[in-house]
Amino acid sequence: MNEVQAILEGFESSQKSGEITFLATVVKTQGSTYRRPGAKMLMTNTGRTIGTISAGCLENDVFEHTQQRMSDGKPIVVTYDNTASEDILWGFGLGCNGTVQVLIERLERESTPNAIAFIEECFDKKHLGIIATVFSLEGAVKVKLGSRLLLYPNGKVITDIKDKNLIQSLIADTQAAFGDQKSRVNKYQLSLSSVEVFIEVIQPPTPLVIFGAGYDAVPVAQFAQALGWDVTVVDCRADEATKERFPTACNVILSRREIVQKQVFIDSYTVAVVMTHNYLDDVEILKMLLPSPAHYIGVLGPKVRTQRLLEDLSLQGIVYTPEQLTRLHGPVGIDIGADTPEEIAIAIIAEIQAVLTNRSGNFLRNRNQPIHQSNESNSKLLVTR
Repeated sequence: MNEVQAILEGFESSQKSGEITFLATVVKTQGSTYRRPGAKMLMTNTGRTIGTISAGCLENDVFEHTQQRMSDGKPIVVTYDNTASEDILWGFGLGCNGTVQVLIERLERESTPNAIAFIEECFDKKHLGIIATVFSLEGAVKVKLGSRLLLYPNGKVITDIKDKNLIQSLIADTQAAFGDQKSRVNKYQLSLSSVEVFIEVIQPPTPLVIFGAGYDAVPVAQFAQALGWDVTVVDCRADEATKERFPTACNVILSRREIVQKQVFIDSYTVAVVMTHNYLDDVEILKMLLPSPAHYIGVLGPKVRTQRLLEDLSLQGIVYTPEQLTRLHGPVGIDIGADTPEEIAIAIIAEIQAVLTNRSGNFLRNRNQPIHQSNESNSKLLVTR
């Protein structure tokens, strides 16, 4: 279970127990900070918290804001500036040198648009979603702090924003976020005012399909589930004991290589690992995976074995494009000297994470760019009619 999933469960629990619930979201950062925009923390009036927005130095202060400044239920934005040398509010010698803006809002189940309900729907229905949230206002603007626009994959829009020009710009920019799947902060300049908006990409849990149900597949499934991924285990031996070996997997499919392609759904978000330890099974599975839109395909075993698999497929008259082969990772995993099943599982999960975030998986000390992607504001001028 990842942080967002824990927050969703915590919100449901708080509603059943009658607690007043607040959500803190990092909406903008500048410089070096521990968490990036999109980091969330759920808080209740009883002092219960789920999630983090810093290394532990902001959380108590954010909670105090919910107790002292939010009696009217209206959202607020709190800025923490750690760039000054005299900082004593949240630096505590951490070495960060940045600014963090946090939106704090009271959660209501019946509110519209409802960000929590929207995130829950994205997770349940396994689709992407975009949330655009207004967090900064300057000048005579008719938009309220915390106003939102929600964009669904089918183009459906839900918003409480009244400014038509802003809505048009937000629709265009949220659609762009669908394309590159990157969150961003945009500043919109109106004739006499301006607003800043955090455009957040909501990613459903990563669907991982593990082909193979041996004991070395168990830690792969466990580590993936710790990240909140949606794990499916496919056992081509159709062994009923597999379900006992993977009691917490989201889905266990007992299959045979002749019919596996009819039982497994693969889309462009799917990452797959082939570790059946059966050559003929692997041939049939790769025959299915390579032409599929799978984002990542990992094959356990030495490089010569993977090359032989491809050669045998070619002998069957199956030809694959270079683009399809770029998604193939064999041997699977990054080079960390892994030997035990647990070490190999770490190497596999780390490589998948690197591919998902378009990173090299190299040492951070060798990285010349910032660890996190830049999230500086993009300024846009709105033409009023």
